[in-house]
Amino acid sequence: MRSNRLLGSALIEHNLVKFEDLEAANERLLEIAATGDMRRSSVLNILAYETKVLREEDLLHHVVDDHGVGVIDLRGYDVPEEVKRDLDLGACWATWSVPFDKEEDFNFVATAYYLSPAVRAYWEKALGGQIIWQATTMDIIADFLDRVQAERAEVAKRGGIAKGGTRAPFSMTPGSTAPFPAPPPGTKTPFPADGSSPPTPPPTT
Repeated sequence: MRSNRLLGSALIEHNLVKFEDLEAANERLLEIAATGDMRRSSVLNILAYETKVLREEDLLHHVVDDHGVGVIDLRGYDVPEEVKRDLDLGACWATWSVPFDKEEDFNFVATAYYLSPAVRAYWEKALGGQIIWQATTMDIIADFLDRVQAERAEVAKRGGIAKGGTRAPFSMTPGSTAPFPAPPPGTKTPFPADGSSPPTPPPTT
């Protein structure tokens, strides 16, 4: 809830949503949280996919242009097995963020919640060292976490033990509908339909 609250404040501060729209989204967030459906307990999900007063594409452009953060499509990234093995899925779902690589003292984290200071502070403390942040969408985060959970379930089914292999509290059941509907035909999406990653802007000086 703190991650959502601080994200909402940042969206207001950067003029990405109106105060009254955020207030309505916060009320809806409390309703969803009361049902125990933690996967949909996201103020960004409500603003972008229920009330549709914010486009994730606009949020991504803001994060890239104003904060110098790159973008990543995890569907086209070969995440090292040791990184996937050590993932805390509960923390990833709660923060809509995924550590996806590590090189020496640098950790690479993809997030849909970059504007939430609580999210950044959590991962900085959890990972230590320096973090190179990459922006992405909620749909891509959810797809990646579902695939990791499916891999862990398969390992458990075969009798193996995967580190951190407890069941994610918000995992989707087969055939269920993602809480982030695909955009209507003709809508411009932040990532190409072929799964390729958009060009990463040059680092700011």
